[in-house]
Amino acid sequence: MSKTYFLNELADSVSSLNTFSISQLADSIGGKIYGSNDYKTSNGFTGIFETLNEAQEGDIVIRHWINGKGVEIANNKNVACLITLTPKEDALEMAEKLSFPVIVVDRIEFANAFAIKWTIDNLVPASKRVVISGTNGKSTSSHLIYHILSHAGYNVFTNTDAKSEFNTLIDPMVAKLISEEVLANQGVDARLFNFICDIPNKEVFDYLVIEVSEVQGWGTDLMKDHAMIMSSAINPDVGVVTNVAMDHIGLVNSIEEVFEETSGVVKATNKGGVVLNFDDENVLAMKEFVNDGVETFFTSMEKQTIEDYDAERNRKVYFDSEENVIMFDGEAILTFEELPFTGNHFIRNILSSISACISLGIPIEDIKEGVKTYRPLSRRFTRLYDEPIVIDDFAHNPDGIRNTVRATYDLAEQLDKGDLYIACAIRGSRGETLNGLNSEALAEVIKELHHRNKDAIENDPEAKKREIYLSLSSSVDLVDHLNHVEDFEKDIFFANLDKERIRYNHFEKLYDALGYIMETASKDDVVLLIGAQGMDPASDVLNDILGY
Repeated sequence: MSKTYFLNELADSVSSLNTFSISQLADSIGGKIYGSNDYKTSNGFTGIFETLNEAQEGDIVIRHWINGKGVEIANNKNVACLITLTPKEDALEMAEKLSFPVIVVDRIEFANAFAIKWTIDNLVPASKRVVISGTNGKSTSSHLIYHILSHAGYNVFTNTDAKSEFNTLIDPMVAKLISEEVLANQGVDARLFNFICDIPNKEVFDYLVIEVSEVQGWGTDLMKDHAMIMSSAINPDVGVVTNVAMDHIGLVNSIEEVFEETSGVVKATNKGGVVLNFDDENVLAMKEFVNDGVETFFTSMEKQTIEDYDAERNRKVYFDSEENVIMFDGEAILTFEELPFTGNHFIRNILSSISACISLGIPIEDIKEGVKTYRPLSRRFTRLYDEPIVIDDFAHNPDGIRNTVRATYDLAEQLDKGDLYIACAIRGSRGETLNGLNSEALAEVIKELHHRNKDAIENDPEAKKREIYLSLSSSVDLVDHLNHVEDFEKDIFFANLDKERIRYNHFEKLYDALGYIMETASKDDVVLLIGAQGMDPASDVLNDILGY
């Protein structure tokens, strides 16, 4: 089944129905039915798409893979039916034995996109929707948009959370969370209704702010056009693209592939506005995909360049570094001092969020108050301690590493602090390529900042000499087997640092790495914790080390 067929034909017609048969469902998602040609439950489908663990009678479960035991569990729960991409072991035999309906699909994302589209169309059809994607900054941008709208008094849904658990859209999580909120907002036991669409006053959200992964897949199997499929299912009023950079190595292997995947957000936005990062040449190139009647917002950190740019159907939100203010269509709306964080890459996220809210028609005063009162997500340049200053950030790919290290060094300069200590978790089970790119980025930015400090001292002999100390961790004491750092991943990380003569310490355990840094750094220094998975528990580890 082609994505065009899915997006424009059967799914549109079926998703507009309050209910549908199992055969209509299977046809809509390109699936084949095994076990039974009817729902397991006599009352059919409840209208709720669920995970297997939390499913109840009449729900539809979507699961990437299932075995015979899983089918048996679904049958015992009286689940309406189960949709899967990969039936393992005796799954289909068990389905036949129990006369339990299992739909096997070629692309699981079609099933999850259908679940999102059906749930939105039937439970929150009047909601305005924002889709955010890009390699870096999408979680911060989506969470800031969510905060601005919530602070303005609107009921808002977002799938962004501190650990980025709900934003992949390769499971029915968005549909599930919306349904749960609808159920929770009723004054009766809504599960007494046979069908969620029968619940009165089910509309609960004014806005949906949904983060869509720019690239998605399993192992080396790319879910091609993931961003376009999911965005089309959501039918956004605003589409936001933050940047295009290399990540998800193995799924995509060139910047052109990342561009092609990420541009699906712009292609799928058929109304309202799109927000594009003017300073990223790949994102700027997506202006060619903007659909007729869709307004374009360009964001920039380069005042002169963006002011000189002229095109039809565009508006500009940019940072004026000379006046230290954010500008919208030539007028200052926020000062540097009013921003919740001040690193350049974070200001870019603020610009994107402001643009999205302007496109939605939110008053400027409400947007300003939302920005000024925002508190960042966990592990998004979060300040954990003050003596020494400890910054914790999710930086986990080359661009994120470069930007976050620069922002932390800028902070040390602004506050006249001492040396910079960096603790970086090597990414386990991510392969040689991504770890190679990450270590190259780390070496590059450390050399850049060494030269910057050297130049500052040459220009002003009284300027402070600032050393950079690097510690690496494999975090074997805290990661699971899915994130274990292999020897070849360490080898490539070390080799790139050695090549550039960057000194470092390596610790197998995160406790040892952070313990060493906290013993070595003075109260006037700055400590930066970066990396995903292996650095995620860092705040708890530090609390333990420091006795909090």
